[in-house]
Amino acid sequence: MVAAVRVHKTGGPEVLTYEQIEIGAPGAGQVKVKQHASGVNYIDTYFRMGMYPSPVGLPFVSGNEAAGEVIAVGSGVTDLKVGDRVAYVHALGGYAEEKLLPADRAVKLPDNITYEQAAAMMLKGMTAEYLLRRTYKVQAGDKILVHAAAGGVGLILCQWGKALGATVIGTVGTEDKGKLAMANGCDHIIYYRKEDFAARVKEITKGELCAVVYDGIGKTTFPASLDCLRPMGMFASFGSASGQVEAFNINILQTKGSLFATRPTLNNYAAKRADLVDIAKHLFDIVGSGKVKIPINQKYKLKDARKAHEDLEGRNTTGSTILLP
Repeated sequence: MVAAVRVHKTGGPEVLTYEQIEIGAPGAGQVKVKQHASGVNYIDTYFRMGMYPSPVGLPFVSGNEAAGEVIAVGSGVTDLKVGDRVAYVHALGGYAEEKLLPADRAVKLPDNITYEQAAAMMLKGMTAEYLLRRTYKVQAGDKILVHAAAGGVGLILCQWGKALGATVIGTVGTEDKGKLAMANGCDHIIYYRKEDFAARVKEITKGELCAVVYDGIGKTTFPASLDCLRPMGMFASFGSASGQVEAFNINILQTKGSLFATRPTLNNYAAKRADLVDIAKHLFDIVGSGKVKIPINQKYKLKDARKAHEDLEGRNTTGSTILLP
């Protein structure tokens, strides 16, 4: 028996239950991982609330990313062996001491990446990679807008965008978060609670506007985000922290400058094993180079996952949050 955090009915943070469960032996194509650290992400709250349906029904073990050591290998697995250090993003099962995982979803960790770093960055960092390098390929000289610039994905987007030569504009809610974003690559900060962010973007860019808006907020930042884009600019909506963007008249994209709008997910970008490995390699390389640092600003014990969710949803966290067994 191992400790895990399960959801028996969907709802608020109080439905997260710390308990003992049985993890069996790995089947064909699977590995069993002893987890050293698990990441906490906004997507975990969507599954917990039932906004995203659980692929395994109820109850389920919460959590979508972790890092650890392979302790058993199922038949047919050739790339991984017992003792390998790995990390993954995979729907559910992250908040537990052990997990069974399809071997083709695990990536080997280089020696210079710790378990805690990996658990803090796999989902957020690989999300930043596809957003910056695939959804819209950021070039030197581009102006980019990052909403929630002091959040987990935001801090990585700011650093990585800066490393690619972009001018990074970030929105934040408080002065402390503004200082954090500025220390992590932001060139300009907008305090969205007291400033009109679209008007400030226009001012900052002298009317040129941005090549891309990276938006993990959703409802409250749309459609004003479209007013931050230059003609043929890209609106990339990758999260819904304030609620879903509702259906809109697609002609708005034409009237605001032949804009592009997309709602990408890592699942699609990393669906093929080769793409998953490539995205992870770029992430490990840039973190290994020191150009992108992974700030782990909150650590909780696995049994305190409820508190982690309360703090995350209360906007009381910055950077990455992890759970430790």
